[in-house]
Amino acid sequence: MGLIIPKKYNLKLLPETTEIAIKMIKDAFQVRLSKALNLRRVTAPLFVLSGTGLNDDLNGVEHAVGFNIKCMGGRHAEVVHSLAKWKRTKLGAYDIAPGFGLYTDMNAIRTDEDLDNIHSLYVDQWDWEQTINKEDRTLEYLIATVKKIYKALKETEEIIYERFPHITPVLPDDIKAIHSEELLQMYPDCDAKERERLITKKYRAVFIVGIGAPLSNGEPHDNRAPDYDDWITPNSDGYLGLNGDIMLWNDILDIPFELSSMGIRVSAESLAQQLKVRNCEEKRELQFHKALLNGQLPYSIGGGIGQSRLCMFLLQKAHIGEVQASIWPEEHLKACKEKNIFLM
Repeated sequence: MGLIIPKKYNLKLLPETTEIAIKMIKDAFQVRLSKALNLRRVTAPLFVLSGTGLNDDLNGVEHAVGFNIKCMGGRHAEVVHSLAKWKRTKLGAYDIAPGFGLYTDMNAIRTDEDLDNIHSLYVDQWDWEQTINKEDRTLEYLIATVKKIYKALKETEEIIYERFPHITPVLPDDIKAIHSEELLQMYPDCDAKERERLITKKYRAVFIVGIGAPLSNGEPHDNRAPDYDDWITPNSDGYLGLNGDIMLWNDILDIPFELSSMGIRVSAESLAQQLKVRNCEEKRELQFHKALLNGQLPYSIGGGIGQSRLCMFLLQKAHIGEVQASIWPEEHLKACKEKNIFLM
């Protein structure tokens, strides 16, 4: 995307007040999220052992930050990318009933990111996971869950408005759900990113369903690793995919703004199919994959919601560095400072 410097950017909160507002958002949203989805907070790891299959591959190409553990014979550990698979093992370990789940603060380092207004080396998100019944593995359950999350977003936006009335709400009353195949049919001459831009600008809050499986043009809307979200099972609309992305329209940057990636997780059957499609069936022998294929893990739905991204959006900031401390190129720091965009 590259660094975007808005032509007209009004700093609505000074850095000191921004810190107060960040805490307000995080406190308010996680309370509403946990209540809406019946989640309890748990402590999460910063790193996991390599070779267990617990770390997430995201799009399947990102490299994890790793290190060797001296007192364990040099065994290799890697910083988590996200906690989709780890959370599912915890649902089983804690024997959490269907309709209930857990959430945690996930922190990650993603060295492959191209740094810009919304991408950082440091990732912080609420990772959540809920146990479901087999019969809940439907598009209807997925979208109903999205709407509960969106309601929590709207309520948090209202809290910020009450405290800082010059930051006026921008979220629409409801979120529009649309499948990526429908999106392709609407805009056949556009690539996936342009289709996202057009649909998000139109509705301002969109849940794009079906991320990972090839569409009718032979290409996926975007890539997904084969071993957490289910993108190969047909849904009630006849399209592939029981996952998706929550996208909001960002008026400050004039771009679609991904806030969350989420979905119903793979079953044993869909995991086997997706591993085969992606030519990585050797993963069947990893600890996590073996447990899932053997029916030892519960059915679940889950996702991640960006903490800094939520703060950036609700406080109407131009750069994610205004709400989180990270490392930025010198040219970014200079260009932002000249326009009163103060990076932490």
